[in-house]
Amino acid sequence: MAHKCNAICDEDVVRTLVSKSQPDLAEKFDRFLLESYIEDNKMVKWCPSTPHCGNAIRVEDDELCEVECSCGLQFCFSCSSQAHSPCSCAMWELWRKKCYDESETVNWITVHTKQCPKCHKPVEKNGGCNLVTCLCRQSFCWLCGGATGRNHTWSRISGHSCGRFQEDKEKQMERAKRDLERYMHYHNRYKAHTDSSKLEAQLSYSIRKKVSFSEKRELQLKDFSWATNGLHRLFRSRRVISYSYPFAFYMFGDELFKDEMSSEEREIKQNLFEDQQQQLEANVEKLSKFLEEPFDQFADDKVMQIRIQVINLSVAVDTLCKKMYECIENDLLGSLQLGIHNITPYRSNGIERASDFYSSQNSKEAVGEICQSSDCGTSGWTSRLDQALGSGNSEDTSCSSNKRARIDGGYRNSQTTLLDLNLPAEAIERK
Repeated sequence: MAHKCNAICDEDVVRTLVSKSQPDLAEKFDRFLLESYIEDNKMVKWCPSTPHCGNAIRVEDDELCEVECSCGLQFCFSCSSQAHSPCSCAMWELWRKKCYDESETVNWITVHTKQCPKCHKPVEKNGGCNLVTCLCRQSFCWLCGGATGRNHTWSRISGHSCGRFQEDKEKQMERAKRDLERYMHYHNRYKAHTDSSKLEAQLSYSIRKKVSFSEKRELQLKDFSWATNGLHRLFRSRRVISYSYPFAFYMFGDELFKDEMSSEEREIKQNLFEDQQQQLEANVEKLSKFLEEPFDQFADDKVMQIRIQVINLSVAVDTLCKKMYECIENDLLGSLQLGIHNITPYRSNGIERASDFYSSQNSKEAVGEICQSSDCGTSGWTSRLDQALGSGNSEDTSCSSNKRARIDGGYRNSQTTLLDLNLPAEAIERK
């Protein structure tokens, strides 16, 4: 910063000068330098886990993807929400707000209650008489909502008549009732599959236990990988079918695409999508049923039958998921004029999981080797971090996880771990 001085004071110089007198400040400099890099780079994002795990995820190919952090959290890289495909990010944000705010409570109140003309509180009718009385003792007509006296007969209220038809009000109530019923249809099915997914998560322990016991038995069948592969396919397909209901709610409703399709075109596309949805749903339920069977107690022939069923259903479910995604990408979202709704492509192997990153082309310059050395306190890892991140040598989509607070590692300054998606075999061997 001196006048007419052309010297470049890079990170290494700053770190060297500061670390001699104030090592804590040098560590803070490294941390802020890393955080500024992550926050300014759209291809790098902090893991949205709560409490925060300290990891940051980096992708190279496309930010429209779903990733799994090393802490176990699966999330959408584009919007940092939970993994939600085949919903687009915009659809999922609308659905999340719709489920958690009070909009549907207001719809229910509109359909099933009337406002008191005196205190304006909602009143629910609990009898057959159309003369109702609020808690504030105000009587009013249930048909029109107008205030009345208390004198009435079975046929009429004294001094009151509301026989005139009010078209706008009736239409508004019918529309609110229809919208509420439609929302409840999709929400109930979304919630049912989400609950099933949580219950089926307990199958992991049960399957491992049954496989372990079966391997100890003297059976003709020795390989039980079909059970764990079927369980993985069940988890993946259950999540797809669960989030397909919020997608259908907005795809075939009037909120987003009212002017994009005619009524006839919307009906045809909805029937096509629902046919595929029902086929997938039926096969998912069959797969879940067979995996819950106590095959560790069955004879050889019965175990072989269950094995064949699980393998066939796993293949069928995977194929149906692919067809559903192709239908969404090509026939539904692909035909829209506004291309703002994009979904994460379907992957048979599931969501990519982050792992420790090592440069496959230049292992000596890899961040893992640079920063895990015990004497890297002033080694200038950030410059080489940028070199590793910007080199583009790795052919795989990558994910970096940077930790702000690492207890068991050797990062004295950076406190950082770099993770990558889809490690190549040679990198795993070096690790």
